[in-house]
Formats: sequence, structure tokens, C-alpha cells
Amino acid sequence: MSLIKSLPLLISILSTTFLITCTNAATFDITNRCSYAVWAAASPGGGRRLDSGQAWQINVAPGTLRHCIWGRTNCNFDGNGRGQCETGDCNGFALNQPNNLDFVDISLVDGFNIPVEFSPTTGVCRNLRCTAPINDQCPNELRAPGGCNNPCTVYNTNEYCCTNGPGSCGPTPLSRFFKERCPDAYSYPQDDPTSLFTCPAGTNYRVVFCP
Repeated sequence: MSLIKSLPLLISILSTTFLITCTNAATFDITNRCSYAVWAAASPGGGRRLDSGQAWQINVAPGTLRHCIWGRTNCNFDGNGRGQCETGDCNGFALNQPNNLDFVDISLVDGFNIPVEFSPTTGVCRNLRCTAPINDQCPNELRAPGGCNNPCTVYNTNEYCCTNGPGSCGPTPLSRFFKERCPDAYSYPQDDPTSLFTCPAGTNYRVVFCP
């Protein structure tokens, strides 16, 4: 089962998300290489506007079990931090899990908005990427302002949302659209076998928007 949990932040729904679960402290270096501003967000950690070329470092405390990082676009906030974004919801990591491992994934379960790459800066585990031009190729029924919806958001049925529990759904033509373009990423909620990866606990990470 996916470790991604959607957070009810703002009113936006589309996001390319990273989720990690860790026991040891971890550092995340987040960089925006897009030609446009990205409002990076982390839970825990808050959020920050990153103009093109800007970076943000987050230090995650030891014992943090879940950490989400995601990017938002076309945001407007007032002086108190209240506002909305056209796109952006939670990505995540599961840190400090059994066997001294971090569990890491990219999720398209809530749709796609920004190309991303996730890589370790220490440790020995693989890079994860979702950099295909999904917004340009998005099927008509999934198109949305600023991104490409996931079919669960559009149709809200067990076929796409797996609401009836483990084993109740499988890949569909629409989830395969995402999987063919981003094979590292979750394309539907029970896409665990090819989408959940591990790194040694204590690994530090880099997240790049528009790598």
C-alpha cells in the first residue's frame, strides 16, 4: 500500500510528490530549475517560494516517520500565509522504518504538475525520476489547469481509487499512461511492487524540480 497521504492543504489537487519514512536525521536540498516559480512545500517543514535557480534546505529531525515534499504552482498568499495555488498537494518519504531503512517513493496518485528528480546525496541507493512531458501529453479526460489529473480524482471509483482495500484494483489504461512515462512512480494507489524503494537510514537527499 502506498505511503502517500494527501494533505488537505489549500484547494489544489495536482502534484508530483515524494514521500519518505526515516529514524535518523536527514537533510533535503530542494532546488527549482524550472523557468517559473515553484512554491516548494514540506510536511513537516513549511513552505517557500523558489524562483528559478533558488534552493531551500530542510533538516528533518530524528524519529520522523513520514516526510512529504511537493511543489505548487501559480500561488497567491496573503501576509499571514493564507491563500491558494493552482496545483500542489503532498509527496512523501517514510523515514526510519524497520531494518534501519528509509522507504522512498514518487507518487502520481494525485496527478502530475511538475517534472521532478529525487536522488541521494549520501548512501547507496538509486535516483528516482518523473520528467516526461505529461502535461503536454495528458489524455483529454484528465486535463486540468496547470497539470494532469489522476483518474481517481476524475472518476472516484474503486477501479481507479482502490477504495475496497488491498487487491481490489489493478492497473488500467489510464494508470498505464502515467507508468509508461514515469516507471519509477506510483501510477495508482496499489502500485507498490514497482514504485516503493529503500535507502539506508541516515541518507540525505536532493529534490530537483525540472531537472
